[in-house]
Amino acid sequence: MATTITERKTLWNDVWDRVLDKMRDSINDKAIYDSFFADTSIYNIDGNHMTIMVSTDFARSIIEKNYRADLLNTVTEVTETNFILEFISKQEASIQAVPQVESKPKNSFFENSEINPNYTFDNFVVGPSNIEAKQAALMIASNPGKFYNPLFIYSNSGLGKTHLLHAIGNYIKVRNPRLNVLYITTDNFVDEYIKFVKGDRESDGLKDFFRTVDVLLVDDIQFLANKDKTQEMFFYAFQTLINSNKQIVLTSDRQPLDLNGLEERLVTRFSSGLLSKIEQPDTPTSIAILKKKIEANGLEISRFDDAALEFLAQNFGNNVRELEGALNRLVFYTINIKQSSHIDLALAQESVPTSHKSKEKKLNESKIISVVADYYNLTPSQLTGKIRTSEISMARHIAIYLCREILDMPFTKIGQTFGGKDHSTVMSAVKKVEKELKTSEQLKTVIKELKNRLK
Repeated sequence: MATTITERKTLWNDVWDRVLDKMRDSINDKAIYDSFFADTSIYNIDGNHMTIMVSTDFARSIIEKNYRADLLNTVTEVTETNFILEFISKQEASIQAVPQVESKPKNSFFENSEINPNYTFDNFVVGPSNIEAKQAALMIASNPGKFYNPLFIYSNSGLGKTHLLHAIGNYIKVRNPRLNVLYITTDNFVDEYIKFVKGDRESDGLKDFFRTVDVLLVDDIQFLANKDKTQEMFFYAFQTLINSNKQIVLTSDRQPLDLNGLEERLVTRFSSGLLSKIEQPDTPTSIAILKKKIEANGLEISRFDDAALEFLAQNFGNNVRELEGALNRLVFYTINIKQSSHIDLALAQESVPTSHKSKEKKLNESKIISVVADYYNLTPSQLTGKIRTSEISMARHIAIYLCREILDMPFTKIGQTFGGKDHSTVMSAVKKVEKELKTSEQLKTVIKELKNRLK
């Protein structure tokens, strides 16, 4: 007689309890066992395939890299069967268990576009640096097309813009699954346009596609600069959605007026909705982000001293990616190099020394030239060359000013760096920027933004 689902689950639980008993003895480290194994279970057995459910993607990564062979041997010993082990996180299991809304026929455009289910409003850590952007994003997600359109979020890299885009998409998909939400990067749009042009298809094909979109989420719109034909297509898509009261959300590394290389009509329209900037997180916000990451990885916060978290927040809090990278290095170090169930300040300093960070971020004239050139969509050679268009000249003067202001370089050395200019020319450029800073709020904003990028 066939077993019921309940009976199979009971049998699987009995088997897994015996496996875990043996793994606990084999590992002989309570902290590691509690963090990565205690919350595991058998999710499914299909033939000789056994799927193990783990708490998080991070736990799966640790088990697969460090304990897969031991776990396989233990399973074989307990079951006397040569299983092939597979792993699934709780989040993946919950997504698979949710009944799927009948999907619309797949369009030939942006077929690989996906919204990351791991980025939600619930796990977005809010602080003074980002509360306005989070509130605006939530308002848009609650009422797409009804309020600010477009919503334009800008900040330096790694501060949460992409997270908010996906959070908007996930929020809408849950509460209004009938809406067609499209998340793309600007590179996706450019690639799709190039394929469209090379395919010799009628222009109405791509244009018709955007009439089916209800919410358009576009990441890194600054990469549309200097792509004239692609900008024409994007302008059409933008106007189509706006005229139909469909929602558009854009992200960028700078505000619209600073996006050189874009048509004026696009800059104007990007500025017509709500602009929201995300600043660098302060130390309390960075600590809150660390705690959220620790919980998401299935680790106990009590294992981390406050001083260790504060050390990471103060030294790696310029952006969330860097902060998460420092935490990952610390966890890896305590598991694989210097095993410890408790993480104090000394261990944190040992695993991610600030001297390494300082070496990575050493500031010099080349770095300043590179950052200023990137800000103005120029090349470093244009800044140090002899071209004298108004745009390049202004960018060059700003780079010269920053070399003097931040590095306190001699005028002669600055002149050599910028193509052999003489002492008086360099001095004149610095004085020109200093004079304009006294009256121009826009230039003050530019200098502040550049200094933030150089931190």
